[in-house]
Amino acid sequence: MSTYLSAENLGHSFHDHWLFKHQTIGINRGRRVALVGVNGAGKSTLLKILSGQLAPTEGKAVRARDLRVGYLEQDPKFKNAVTISDYIFHEDNVQQQLIRKYEELLENDPENSAALEKVMTELSEVDAWEYEYKIKTILGRLDIHQLNQNISSLSGGQKKRLALARLLIEDPEVYVLDEPTNHLDIDTIEWLEKLLTEGNKTILMVTHDRYFLDNVCNEIIEIDNGKIYTYAGNYGYFLEKKADREAANEAQFQKNSNLLKKELEWMRRQPQARGTKSQARINAFYELEDKTKNAGPKAKVELSVKTARQGNKIMELESVVKGFNGRTFIDGFDYVFKKGDRIGLAGKNGTGKSTLLNLITGNLQPDSGSVVKGETTVLGYFHQAGITFNQEERVIDVVKNVADYITMADGKTISASQLLTLFLFPPKKQHGFIANLSGGEKKRLQLMSILMKNPNFLILDEPTNDLDIDTLNVLEEFLTTYTGVLMLVSHDRYLLDKLTDQLFIMEGNGSVRIFNGNYSSYRLEQEEEKQQAKQKAEVKTETKPVAKKNKLNFKELKELETLESNIQQLELAIKTANEKLNTSGIEASSLNHTLQEIDKLNADLEEKSMRWIELIELNEG
Repeated sequence: MSTYLSAENLGHSFHDHWLFKHQTIGINRGRRVALVGVNGAGKSTLLKILSGQLAPTEGKAVRARDLRVGYLEQDPKFKNAVTISDYIFHEDNVQQQLIRKYEELLENDPENSAALEKVMTELSEVDAWEYEYKIKTILGRLDIHQLNQNISSLSGGQKKRLALARLLIEDPEVYVLDEPTNHLDIDTIEWLEKLLTEGNKTILMVTHDRYFLDNVCNEIIEIDNGKIYTYAGNYGYFLEKKADREAANEAQFQKNSNLLKKELEWMRRQPQARGTKSQARINAFYELEDKTKNAGPKAKVELSVKTARQGNKIMELESVVKGFNGRTFIDGFDYVFKKGDRIGLAGKNGTGKSTLLNLITGNLQPDSGSVVKGETTVLGYFHQAGITFNQEERVIDVVKNVADYITMADGKTISASQLLTLFLFPPKKQHGFIANLSGGEKKRLQLMSILMKNPNFLILDEPTNDLDIDTLNVLEEFLTTYTGVLMLVSHDRYLLDKLTDQLFIMEGNGSVRIFNGNYSSYRLEQEEEKQQAKQKAEVKTETKPVAKKNKLNFKELKELETLESNIQQLELAIKTANEKLNTSGIEASSLNHTLQEIDKLNADLEEKSMRWIELIELNEG
């Protein structure tokens, strides 16, 4: 198996702190690898080193010759590109430039039939229709439209999706992805999962999304205390093997600690004996001390702050209406919050989730209707934008600005410094500057600042962004036993499933649907409805053939013709593959390959069939 990315004797330091030293790593072709580790362990740094974005402090990183590496960073840069078109379409790619011309004609001059026919002919000559369909599908799924829009006018989430779109269109030999699911809604994440697991893609990524990680990756690389450990399996396998390793380490730690105590006694008792004869033993003591210093049971985030008393009246929404620029996001929504409510907000990006949260917190006023907060309700709002910290301020001062002492759930009072320690900010970090914290550490500090105020109505808007999985696990443990009202917006399906038992579904037309159940239950219902709709549409098209096509534009006509041909070919390919399965004496390797091939063909057939039905209905409309 060929190695695409590798590093030998790798070491890197940041702010005079070594993230890792003397490490060797290799990424083989066809492996889908996830980097895991706590915030600040060096995951993003290792991504940059392996992809050639950053030179290591020690050792060397090597890439296979002429390897095409696509790198999605957390905060993408767009170089000299001004518009979306500039960034998406390469000047030296004939197919892409023709597609760009075609898309811009459709967007800006759709009635120019002569120009459209000319560019359509050129697209056919260079066999670009399939490529155009792929580009349009990717842009559409990532909600990227208006190709002449300036990149500078895009939000941070739109910029991240634009960078991801270009990477998927380019289809590099190695995908290097830093938090690819951030700013994507759940439907898009599930689509991306399928895309990344098709074919034999080589992927190296950092993600906190455990369902995504488990479904996509077949290898896990963990950075732990400056060392790199490799696990050949998915996330579930990694958790099992990591538990085994830590149990073994715990036993070794106890052994080392006992030995260290004996050695320490000897060191203290024998000051006069530290001559040449004892030097080997002295060296062994220091080596053992170094091993034991960073081992042992790991600290855990302890989230157990007190919750303010809650009265009978919590929050009431009556006939709430809110819209912007002529578009209504919430239209006549009623709800009375009850004690113990655990509500998830679901819906595509831009359907009004943050608008509803801002109405509840009082940051927005409704156009009509009312939002009435109970007298004893104390809101805590953890939102995507976060707190704007003064980068030159010290970490401990951020906490002291809220309170010097904090009451915990058991009634005990602890100092700001003690609370920071519980949140995995050791004394050295407490007196360090905000500027030196990682993105995840800043989010953890923000969360702590909110919980210090003892809220009994907690709103979490995308809390998983930038938090490491270890911190997420403890946050979930806290939220499971949290006694106040919880509202959660998250694209993390695992988190929604675990923490909520009711959903507010933003349907995009001003309607907010209340669903009793968690996210997986909702998705199951959606899938069943989709299958029923598909069956009805198939019956309808069988009895009502396509008679005329004049309601479709040039592009859609061409696409419909191509789809009809593609669907026939796929159905034939599936039939052939199924016949192959029934062949006696088929080898195991061939069987697995054929099963994978059938899965891919069926997924492709479903996608193309749904689009074909959509075009048929549009034409009949």
